[in-house]
Amino acid sequence: MKKTAIKILKFLIFFTLGIFIFWLIYKDQDIDRIKSVLKNEVNYFWVAVSLFIGLISHVSRTLRWGLMIEPIGHKPRFANTFIAVMVGYLMNMAFPRMGEVSRCGVLSRYEKISFTKLFGTVVAERLIDVLSLLLLLLVVILSQFGQMLSFIQHNPEIKQKLTSVFTSPYLIIGVVAIVVVIYLFRNTFKQTSVFKKVVAILINFKEGFISIRSIKRKGWFWFHSAFIWFCYYLMLYAVFFAFDFTRDLNPIAGLTTFVFASFGMVAPVQGGIGAWHFMAIEALSLYGVSYENGVIFAFVAHSTSTVMIILVGLVSMMILPFINRREDVVDNPAEIQNKSVLNKI
Repeated sequence: MKKTAIKILKFLIFFTLGIFIFWLIYKDQDIDRIKSVLKNEVNYFWVAVSLFIGLISHVSRTLRWGLMIEPIGHKPRFANTFIAVMVGYLMNMAFPRMGEVSRCGVLSRYEKISFTKLFGTVVAERLIDVLSLLLLLLVVILSQFGQMLSFIQHNPEIKQKLTSVFTSPYLIIGVVAIVVVIYLFRNTFKQTSVFKKVVAILINFKEGFISIRSIKRKGWFWFHSAFIWFCYYLMLYAVFFAFDFTRDLNPIAGLTTFVFASFGMVAPVQGGIGAWHFMAIEALSLYGVSYENGVIFAFVAHSTSTVMIILVGLVSMMILPFINRREDVVDNPAEIQNKSVLNKI
């Protein structure tokens, strides 16, 4: 009962936080202008292209997960694996980080695979995703460092704020105090639940990385690992062509926006709501896109992909029992006995 109450409380806190950020972004916007742009100035063909690319990325993730499951002695059906992936995305919309557990539960039930082993493959998958995002961030920093400096120089108020933050005596004293406290009470800190969770996460990442070595078709695994993120990037960049104010921006601008927005998705709020919008808007501002136009872009890009995940996820949940009905019947002991008798005859 206590754990359930804590989960509900976390859900409400993160959901409220996301809605609050979303409200801060859109509260002062001209709603009539937004409606006019959405009705008359958006090329929805490119939005449809974006969603199609998104579906391809989900198919690629499904195929990669199948490759990761093979070493544990199973080869699940593509349909069940794809549905499990989409149900996982859907669950993340309600409870952040619940999707990983949900998709393992779905596949474990319908493919009769150990939940623990499946979760190990997901840990390994998440490790690759984290490393991929960090690699893309490095590419953006190295390629757009001059652009970021130019943006800061042309916006003295931002430069002033950054300087005041990093030179603040309160920040310096606070950091030093935290380091001293951790050092003095390091033995006590090692016994805390926070430290144990961090250690557990690091151990899981280590085991996940080791498990990747067991994959038989490594070439295809690494292909899908790169292709998934390439599709994610193209999914967002395609939306650039839907608006006049982003159509002429180069692919690097799209990559920068994608990486910034991806870190918004990492935030523990449902579907990255609010956080994703904020990061995307800030990234677009580096390339001269006004705040008013940035909020429209973020709304279209995020809401359409979210609706797609919700619809595909709900359809997946509905058809899951039907496509597995035959297997459920065969699993019935009476049916198995009847089949055995027929085979003897």
